[in-house]
Amino acid sequence: MKKIIGIVAEYNPFHNGHLYHLKKSKELTGSDYSIAIISGNFTQRGNTSLIDKWLKTKLVIENGIDLVIELPVLYSTSSAENFAEGSIKILNSLGIVNYISFGSETEDINLLKKYADILSEEPTEYKKLLNEELDSGISFPKARQKALHSYLRYEYLIGNTDIDALNSPNDILGIEYLKALKKINSKIIPIAIKRNKSNYNSTKTHENIASATAIRHLIKNNNISNLKDVLPQTSYQLLLDAINSQNIVNDLSCYEKEILYTLRKMSIEQISKLADVSEGLEFAIKKASNSAKNLSELIDSIKSKRYTVTRIYRILLYSLLNVTKKDIEISKNTTPYIRVLGFNENGKSLISDISKANPNLQIVTSVKKFIDYNKDRNLKLLLEKDILATNIYTLGYNSPDLANKDYTENLVHL
Repeated sequence: MKKIIGIVAEYNPFHNGHLYHLKKSKELTGSDYSIAIISGNFTQRGNTSLIDKWLKTKLVIENGIDLVIELPVLYSTSSAENFAEGSIKILNSLGIVNYISFGSETEDINLLKKYADILSEEPTEYKKLLNEELDSGISFPKARQKALHSYLRYEYLIGNTDIDALNSPNDILGIEYLKALKKINSKIIPIAIKRNKSNYNSTKTHENIASATAIRHLIKNNNISNLKDVLPQTSYQLLLDAINSQNIVNDLSCYEKEILYTLRKMSIEQISKLADVSEGLEFAIKKASNSAKNLSELIDSIKSKRYTVTRIYRILLYSLLNVTKKDIEISKNTTPYIRVLGFNENGKSLISDISKANPNLQIVTSVKKFIDYNKDRNLKLLLEKDILATNIYTLGYNSPDLANKDYTENLVHL
């Protein structure tokens, strides 16, 4: 019987740390097959993918992933909670996945499960603490973190060292995966793999390990010569080709004129309908867009202790992609289609297994056929947003590129 590991990742780009995580996950679970749910052209922190989703797919298949499935953009650019729920709904719907593995700063799966239980159940005392923190005017992530600190100290006598897990991006996302698994009563078994040497947001290189943040930093600053040590050979060569052909997008600043144009064109009411905009933030956004000359000035004019920079980045991206509160609500109430981006021979057999395990599952291998014949309006919305995201993404290239790549790019088959 096949043992199958599922991994959710942005792979932005795929590096030696990701390769370590994949190998360790297979080793600990005894899995022979792997499925990756990957973000497409835009990411969870409201930024861009360095390379497009097809090249990203090629990188990960070259390095051992068998089947690559896209996480639709309404999830991949969403809050940690919706990002995780969308990913888990996809993995669970496949009907063949045994494990999900995620990177973790803590690695203590039982401690992370305790956090997940509290956030899922929201005990009265915790909710009281959370409301008190929110009333102080700080952002929701900070308020939740502080409320959990207080609740855990008094209810469980957990020390500060353990609570530090709540400061770590991978642990926070891991907690959301655990919440999502519990919410849908999934039988998928979670495992946490400790991050190797390099922290999530670190811009430093440690021997042959660097975070994706550090790698993007090197590329943006033209330190290409240092990439070879921190990337698998296949990743290095494919990434180098993309850099030389100018088919990379460093960050959201590549679209600053488009974002400023869009916000200046939108009314305050239209801005208020964008996802993540609340409590009158639309007025600050409109005012800032009328005076800012670039993305940096725009963000500096909007940010406050109430709104994290990440949340502002997401809102600006939502303006570019026209993602509304209604769109996000639809995504929360929808089980996504399975958009196959690529596979190897093992992955090809997994697609057959998925079809047998869940015959009613919507598997997308041809975007045109799905758009033409699918009758589910919610799924059509998800895919239309993905198509728009790709069309906008390619505007960020320094070399000219055509629109409608979702229709014209072939599946990656290695």
